[in-house]
Amino acid sequence: MAALKEKRTCGQRCEDFGHFVWNSDNGTFMGRTPEKWVYISLYYVAFYVVMTALFSLAIWTLMYTLDPYAPDYQDRLKSPGVMVWPDTYGEEDVEICYNTSNKASWMKMVNILNKFLEPYNDTKQLECNYYNCTKGKYFIQNTFSAPHHTKWSCPFTRSMLGACSGFEDPSFGYNCTMPCVIIKMNRVIDFLPTNQTKIPPYVNCTVLEGEANVAKIEYFPEGGTMDFSYFPYYGNLAQPTYVNPLVAVRFNLVGEKHAKIQCRVVSEKISYENYHDPYEGKVIFYLKAVK
Repeated sequence: MAALKEKRTCGQRCEDFGHFVWNSDNGTFMGRTPEKWVYISLYYVAFYVVMTALFSLAIWTLMYTLDPYAPDYQDRLKSPGVMVWPDTYGEEDVEICYNTSNKASWMKMVNILNKFLEPYNDTKQLECNYYNCTKGKYFIQNTFSAPHHTKWSCPFTRSMLGACSGFEDPSFGYNCTMPCVIIKMNRVIDFLPTNQTKIPPYVNCTVLEGEANVAKIEYFPEGGTMDFSYFPYYGNLAQPTYVNPLVAVRFNLVGEKHAKIQCRVVSEKISYENYHDPYEGKVIFYLKAVK
């Protein structure tokens, strides 16, 4: 029978560990001589320096090939999306529902519109976007002639929304049955909505359900157009003060005072029949006023 191994005490184990850490007989520290520790330390320092240099070179090469002013791949953005304000969402759709007799109800819509239109205040726009743009013509800019190596942006002021600007009627029509909604087309870099310059893109709203409940539809600016001078968009770095052109639509609700509305931006290069993207080129929302 093999002899039983003698059980070592805690003190003996500590002594063995101390001997491993520093062996005075061989002059080793944790199993290696100081000379070997110097060599292995230099190896790992050189290894990580080379790895860091290679990683930095790869990142630099990648950043050097990227255009800071535009994404390299925009193949999925064939047509811009369209949004509506007030953006009060229900379970799936935008549902703009308010009570004309309840001030808190319709003031909710007013506050949403006022907050959204803050960047469009006339004084703010004329301070940051003071370039005199030529209406009815694409604003093509091949150089960075604006201050701080940027490109000029055309002003779009809140007053251009007329009766739906909140100046003439601070309630935007929500204290009665003539509510205003704001239609905005999303930005796509270098996007030109049409190859022609005769008819600018414009908003057209149709009643999908409850047609008898909408007596009149009005557009601001007149005709619901988005002037060519706001295109193309060159990106946030090139145009930090750019604001999207807007179209305000005012509905006169009658009868049961509710309807399902579709507003689309009509132009040659803006599609709206994409089944997989219901907001491409158009937006559908429900409008309802109760009392």
